Amino acid sequence: MSLSNSWRVFISSNVSKVGIMFLIVIIGASVYVLATYPADFGKRYWNDPTYWADYPKGAPPAWIKYLAGDNPPEHIILFMKEPSSREVYQQGLYASIYTAEFTYNYDDFPSFLSLTMYNITYYNKPPLVIASLTRPGDEEVVFFIFYIPSTPSGENPPYRVFYENPRRVFLSGEAAVWQEVSRFLNDRYGIVLSPSEVGKVGVEKILFGEPVGDVFRLLKGRYVVRVAFIHSDERDTVSYVKFVMGGKVYGLAGTDSLGRDLAVGLLFGFPVALLIGVLTSTLTTTVGATLGIVSGYTGGRTDEAIQRVTDVINNIPLLPILIFLVFILKPSIWLIISILIAFGWPGLTIVVRSMVLQLRSSQLVEAEIALGASRWRIMFRHILPQIAPFIFAQMIFTTPAAILAEAALSFLGLGDPSIPTWGQILDYGFRSGGIYTGYWWWIVPPGLLIVFTSLTFVLLALGLEPVINPRLRSVKK
Repeated sequence: MSLSNSWRVFISSNVSKVGIMFLIVIIGASVYVLATYPADFGKRYWNDPTYWADYPKGAPPAWIKYLAGDNPPEHIILFMKEPSSREVYQQGLYASIYTAEFTYNYDDFPSFLSLTMYNITYYNKPPLVIASLTRPGDEEVVFFIFYIPSTPSGENPPYRVFYENPRRVFLSGEAAVWQEVSRFLNDRYGIVLSPSEVGKVGVEKILFGEPVGDVFRLLKGRYVVRVAFIHSDERDTVSYVKFVMGGKVYGLAGTDSLGRDLAVGLLFGFPVALLIGVLTSTLTTTVGATLGIVSGYTGGRTDEAIQRVTDVINNIPLLPILIFLVFILKPSIWLIISILIAFGWPGLTIVVRSMVLQLRSSQLVEAEIALGASRWRIMFRHILPQIAPFIFAQMIFTTPAAILAEAALSFLGLGDPSIPTWGQILDYGFRSGGIYTGYWWWIVPPGLLIVFTSLTFVLLALGLEPVINPRLRSVKK
């Protein structure tokens, strides 16, 4: 059958069409990741807890609110890059004021608050930072006062701080914030709470609420964050300020216990799965088919040697060997692929050899021998095309097996730690108790993606069956 006829038979099947659509989705996601993600994404971002510090921890997907019927707070990040005003604070002092206005109409308090300052330059005395929140009703609450630390002696101006490491203040857990909020409660409502008690109640509840009995009722409406830098030199500057209100839902896939955006990790898993599956299946099939053809056609000592090696490797259990080698060696995606290739070819070699033994005595092959064709020409010009559809189908069937093998290793904690994979996300979810604490968005999506990717190649292989077996073609007609 010609290539065009084979394609016509393959595409006529509904199973093939679904498999192709799924494959387009996988390839599209992989191309997007390769075009937009840095090559060292795993090391630089995914495995760096400081990068995810300002993300909510253990937050479900944002779309869950449409099912729950309420309006949980979403994650809000306010960047203040330019001062809204510069004014004389008092004689000899200036104030650069950064402000950001927002409307808070959610049904719950933020999960946390944080403030980050970037790239501060001063020429004389270190600036003073005063942060406040104007609540509905134009009531201003000063919640943080902070002196910028002095630079080591011996340096010459301008002095630069928080350039390489921005100063992040976790307001919900900062003792200085607790003290200011405690003072506000006493002055405004006559409520006496120690700073530690303020920390137990929650700074975000006090700043975004008002006391009603023993609880705080949420205040909805317009808020203004105001961060004033009091400095002694007009040339003093601040690059920008970031104010974060942690949400209780986040993104398309939620976050894990470290605050990592699971949608980002799940998306990165597409090219990794495709690399493992396609590379492993291609090389495994190439090695297995080549040795099977050579063994079946040449016979003699070559056949005997190949078959004995095949028998030995074929009887070695793959998963225990994978676990053992990855455990004693440094876990690496390339090591896993190499092991899968090294131990994955014998099965195909045995089947291909049996097919070649039948084709070796065909009239076509005998005619080629009579014409003086070489062994290699007969094997790869006349025998290989006849078994190529079967080999291609086996390659597609092998792809999900490789993906599942890597996922199993990662689930056991033996995957490559520098690359986020679906198996690793599952493993960390189980080890962190996600399945017991109800973090379903941490467990279900990676499992579904593994099934989806495996199903894609299974559907493609099923679509190839009528091409390989003409009897199935006639039955379907």
